[in-house]
Amino acid sequence: MSAAAVLQAARAAGLTIATAESCTGGMVAASLTDIAGSSVVFERGFVTYSNTAKREMLGVQEATLATHGAVSEEVALEMAEGALAHSDATLTVSITGIAGPGGSEHKPEGRVCFGLAQTGQPTLVETVEFGALGRAQVRQAATEHALALLLSASQP
Repeated sequence: MSAAAVLQAARAAGLTIATAESCTGGMVAASLTDIAGSSVVFERGFVTYSNTAKREMLGVQEATLATHGAVSEEVALEMAEGALAHSDATLTVSITGIAGPGGSEHKPEGRVCFGLAQTGQPTLVETVEFGALGRAQVRQAATEHALALLLSASQP
């Protein structure tokens, strides 16, 4: 997935982008801002690795974290909507997952939850099971998937 294609499509659609990242630690924001001229489209990135950061920076509810855990579609939804509410962006993507090593029976390594929020649209959430590819590969796969989500939302 090409960050340049995301920026081009978002610019053509008149969209601005913010990211809310946990397990990717800012990799989506970095891939977008690696492209010269990205400031026309990229508004800001939130790296909210801890639950405290998710609550303080994005408004994720303590009850949501306690009930569903940080790696859940419910938290991904609140992260994406929080990024929309706490920025001037019109399109946001959120990522929360278990890059590894480790995981559990209920939340295995490679499980990543995504949220996609856009002004005036319902927020979309999904979970992708990348599998135990290793930390670097899960993070890269999650970054590429988030870019694909942004591209699909930027196209008519």
